[in-house]
Amino acid sequence: MSIQDRLRAVQDQLADACARAGRDPAEVGLVAVSKTHPPEDIRQALAAGQVDFGENYAQELRDKAERLSDVALNWHYIGRLQSNKAKYIAPHAMRVHALEEVRHAEALASRAPGPLKCLVSVHTGDEDTKGGVPPDQVLDRCHALGQVDGIEIVGLMTLPPYLDDPEDVAPHFERLARLAEDGRAQGLALTELSMGMSHDFHVAVRYGATWVRVGTAIFGAREGGPWRA
Repeated sequence: MSIQDRLRAVQDQLADACARAGRDPAEVGLVAVSKTHPPEDIRQALAAGQVDFGENYAQELRDKAERLSDVALNWHYIGRLQSNKAKYIAPHAMRVHALEEVRHAEALASRAPGPLKCLVSVHTGDEDTKGGVPPDQVLDRCHALGQVDGIEIVGLMTLPPYLDDPEDVAPHFERLARLAEDGRAQGLALTELSMGMSHDFHVAVRYGATWVRVGTAIFGAREGGPWRA
């Protein structure tokens, strides 16, 4: 099956998930996670109408943005941040999905061409290998990050553990949605929720996802490490 065929299948599944949740499909954006895949694969997805693409590696984002500078698309940086890599991300990213630290926000803001919309990563699971702000600290962190000039905190993101039954992931999505609701009650503009991947995005949609991040179901199995120009 081609990338375009797989993408159309995901788009149909997303529309069906929205219908079952009683939501307008326009409320839920699809981020095609293109990490480790070459620019030619992204061009195929673009030809099928996909415009939002997610990258996990800073230099890979920079290199692909340069290679694809002739086309209109939106880059989402969805990996963990390092201050010394902000120079590769800030000039290209339309959204940063996994902001955690004030120092990272400051590094991004100093290199971004304009205000940069960011989501704060929340650690809703118990996996030591994954990042994210603890849930009981995340709203205070959102307030602090929102004080950085040039950074606009627009929502929350989570990467819950992979569970065979997607319904078992639901508590993580529900917790993120409740945190965003609590934040809005405090005056935070947490209107975006980045949650749900290839196997569980239909559940995330039910709990209010506004961005779902789908890679394998669109591009197939990933190759080794980052793509290099």
